Amino acid sequence: MNQNKLFQRTRIRLALWYAIVMGLILAVCGFGLYITVSHAHAVALDGELEFIAKTLHNNLELKLKQPGKLEPVVKEFLPNICVVASGCVQKESSSQRHILNAIHQGYYVRLFDKLGNLIAIAGSDPEQISPALNKQLWQTIKDNGGNVYHQMSLSLHTKDNRDWGYIQVGRNIADINDYMYAVKLSLVVGLPMAMLMVAIASWWLAGLAMRPIYQSYRQIQQFTADAAHELRTPLAATQATVESAFLTPDLDNKEIWDILRTIKRQNQRLTSLVADLLMLSRFDRQSIPLGRELCCLNDIVSDLVEEFAAMAMAAQVKLISVMGVNEEVNIVGDSEQLYRLVANLIVNAIQYTPAEGKVTVILDRSDNYASLQVKDTGIGIPQTEIGRIFDRFYRVNSDRSRNTGGSGLGLAIAKAIVRSHHGSLHVESELGKGSIFTVTLPLK
Repeated sequence: MNQNKLFQRTRIRLALWYAIVMGLILAVCGFGLYITVSHAHAVALDGELEFIAKTLHNNLELKLKQPGKLEPVVKEFLPNICVVASGCVQKESSSQRHILNAIHQGYYVRLFDKLGNLIAIAGSDPEQISPALNKQLWQTIKDNGGNVYHQMSLSLHTKDNRDWGYIQVGRNIADINDYMYAVKLSLVVGLPMAMLMVAIASWWLAGLAMRPIYQSYRQIQQFTADAAHELRTPLAATQATVESAFLTPDLDNKEIWDILRTIKRQNQRLTSLVADLLMLSRFDRQSIPLGRELCCLNDIVSDLVEEFAAMAMAAQVKLISVMGVNEEVNIVGDSEQLYRLVANLIVNAIQYTPAEGKVTVILDRSDNYASLQVKDTGIGIPQTEIGRIFDRFYRVNSDRSRNTGGSGLGLAIAKAIVRSHHGSLHVESELGKGSIFTVTLPLK
């Protein structure tokens, strides 16, 4: 339970850190997007105003003759112009637009004499803007009503290059501000929603990341429990034998030798189990040096079939070998490990084959690979358990395996040996009919 809480806390921390990091990234990206859009609109607005202002400026300078005096021809460019001195207040009509179709809703043009006095207004008259001249090239101003305007000021000259005054072109940027406000609102509202989705995704991803770690932890727990159980069995048997000897002081020689043989047998079992565990540990660390010698699989199979003939006979199981080729099948590897590999597969097949059954060891080869099959007519393996039979201490039938002395490490060692020789090991099985273990190893 404590471990589950630890993993839950770790998952929460991973999800939080991921969400925080992603939130910061999204916030920076959102801020960058807003700055980019704002800059793009500012550049577009400046370009638009500059084009209109310079177009009007260049055309007017060709027509102006007297400083501070509006020529009638100016109305050709600004048909809705209103002269301030006349007191008129002329609003833009839909039928009157600048000849360049530039001065329309939101735009205005103001003309000043060289002393800075407002002479005329055209376009959308910004009534609440101060009539004082601001000679800065670019200005962003706000009127008394809170409306914001962006404008450009240029000096005007007559066509004989005398100072005439100034032209000021601007526009109401309320539409741009409204658009940028909408963008900002979208980011402000969208960021928490994105953060919520990131948090959910973070929790899911943290679970995926933690799953193999949790599974590994559970496997370590299971392995520790299984190893402790397997080590406890011979130790308990030895302890019981020794205690019974102490309780019987008058032992004859035969009884003493029986006790010693029992202790020796249990000690051998314990030594074998520890040796297997050490071998698997070294395989995990890849610290077992792989011998590089030419190994004849024909000899290995023949020797082991002969060696385990007595064991098979005691179990009333028929053990035979079949050579699919007449020539020698040689591979480069570690002969001791290969002997252990084939021995483990044969012993496993005999242990799980009932009386009157048969175990067949088949050796064959292709152009590049040697194939070794150990086929039995045993109890078979359920399909749901095939993926677990190479796990350490795992048994398809625990009681039967323990009765025959198996520790559940044989197939795990076999798998490790095959992997160290760059081969493959897979199994086919049908419950109640037997199994086929196939080892494929590269030829020399």
